[in-house]
Amino acid sequence: MSKVDILKSDGAKAGSVDLDESIFGIEPNIPVMHQVVNGQLAAKRAGTHNTKTRAEVRGGGAKPWKQKGTGRARAGSSRMPHWRGGGVAMGPKPRNYSQKTPKKMKRLALFSALSDRAASNNILIVDAWSFESPSTKIAKDALSAIGATGKVLLVINDGDVTTEKSFRNLENVHVLPAGQLNVFDILVSDFVVFTEDNLPTTTSISENKPMDNEVVS
Repeated sequence: MSKVDILKSDGAKAGSVDLDESIFGIEPNIPVMHQVVNGQLAAKRAGTHNTKTRAEVRGGGAKPWKQKGTGRARAGSSRMPHWRGGGVAMGPKPRNYSQKTPKKMKRLALFSALSDRAASNNILIVDAWSFESPSTKIAKDALSAIGATGKVLLVINDGDVTTEKSFRNLENVHVLPAGQLNVFDILVSDFVVFTEDNLPTTTSISENKPMDNEVVS
């Protein structure tokens, strides 16, 4: 198992921890990650787009002019697709874009993404966030002290409102509850920051409660 330093919010070392090799030490499966991310992005789509066909637009009940004798082209309705104000032929209609992704595939993609960040030494672990009250300035200084630069994914404990309020206004910092950890947010971030008590392990990620929510936050 690879060891990672546990840091205090001021950047000082507070110990070390062994990363679970089954989560942070596997060979990343790029095709699986690609498929799971596509599923996440598809699930994010509302699918409420709608156009009216010639049967749904207003008017067009009467034949515009008689069939013969006018010198004009034959026309049966003023709501034909090639007429102004007519219906749309083969336009988008409401649909559900969500995809069914196997649970094992989502777990493999999640572990692959975490392993990829761990291989680049971009997994940071803090002993705890101890904010007495929300403070964006203290949060910014803490990230600088632990060396979290670029786009940062900050994983917090569920219900930790004070920490969430401290970090959520920082540019390039995405705050995410541990139960909503997902492949997309990991891959678009340069650093992933955990606390010691929400660091994923095989015990915390069980078959009944996977940390692979398909909703993109």
